[in-house]
Amino acid sequence: MPHLTLLIIRHAEKPKRAWPGPGLTPEGAQDDESLVIRGWQRAGSWSALFGAGLGGIDFPRPGKIYAADPNDTTSDLTSHRPFETITPLAAQLSIAPVVKYALGQEADLVAGLLKQTGCALVCWEHKSIVKTLLPLLAGAQSLAGLPTKWDSDRFDVVLRFDRSDPSALWSFRQLFPRLLSGDSDIAMS
Repeated sequence: MPHLTLLIIRHAEKPKRAWPGPGLTPEGAQDDESLVIRGWQRAGSWSALFGAGLGGIDFPRPGKIYAADPNDTTSDLTSHRPFETITPLAAQLSIAPVVKYALGQEADLVAGLLKQTGCALVCWEHKSIVKTLLPLLAGAQSLAGLPTKWDSDRFDVVLRFDRSDPSALWSFRQLFPRLLSGDSDIAMS
């Protein structure tokens, strides 16, 4: 039977008052749409967790990695942060990230994800995750613990969906690897 595990994370930390310093591109140039130093630390932590097998069975190694298209010019929603967040993991696993979907194209993303088998990781913008991506994945199924909002200060949660075959119901869990100081193990609501 084709099994599917979907791991959904939010992009890592971005410029704002709580995190000092500007957003920085991988080359070190200032960019408001890029991660702050703390975000780059988190990106490296995700790489260790998912790429080096440090997370055990709860955090499997993905065979595909998806991020919002960092070069999309069709929307004002474009951000480099989801792509930057998964770049270290993709490099560690020697996987070319799938970036053919932009923010606002969550329905197309979900349609593509549902055709997959194995394990796929998705890194996306938090408001679009709860507003569009999660309801599309859940469909008519009621999933206990499925968050309806994502606190703007939370960057530390993994949403895990599993099903044994395309006609099976999803099982769902929120996971809290606590990779960096200040990370929480409190579920989002």
